[in-house]
Amino acid sequence: MDKENDENSNKEAADTGESKEQSETETENAFTGQNQEENLSETEILQRSLDEALKQSAQYYDQILRLKADFENYRKRAEKEKRDFLEWGKEKILLKQIGINDVLEQALKSAKNGDNLESILIGLEMISKEFSKMLSEEGIEEIKCEKFDPQFCEALDFAEEKEKQDGEILEIYQKGYKMNGRLIRAAKVKIVRNTK
Repeated sequence: MDKENDENSNKEAADTGESKEQSETETENAFTGQNQEENLSETEILQRSLDEALKQSAQYYDQILRLKADFENYRKRAEKEKRDFLEWGKEKILLKQIGINDVLEQALKSAKNGDNLESILIGLEMISKEFSKMLSEEGIEEIKCEKFDPQFCEALDFAEEKEKQDGEILEIYQKGYKMNGRLIRAAKVKIVRNTK
């Protein structure tokens, strides 16, 4: 009987061992299946994330292309406007000069018809006034030179004059001009320089 009990015990142990192995295998299979499901869902998540990133990247690229095209259009438009403004400015100045030319032609006509010098002088004064008016309308003002100032004057010649102070202007060869407060042409002058 002992032998029978041992056999039954062994059989039960074998059955229990088989059950243990079977349940471990089932657990492993269940775990592996769960891992496969997790791997699939992770792969799907990564794929979706990649698809979204690619879509967003395509949108950004499209925006960059549009911005580039907009900037090119802006640059071309700004260049055209700049050319148009320059042309408009030249036209404005030329129209004023045409007016001065009309006065000059009238002065010439009156000089040809008249024998007196006075009519020629009046015509030249009218031209000078018209030209000065045009310059002042454009923001150009004459530099008033009383004493030599190297910022606004260029000394072309020197002379000794004992009665006058150094730096005094004796003669203006060419007037100087400022445009809106900025020097555009220095006055060319002759100044006093006394040697001691």
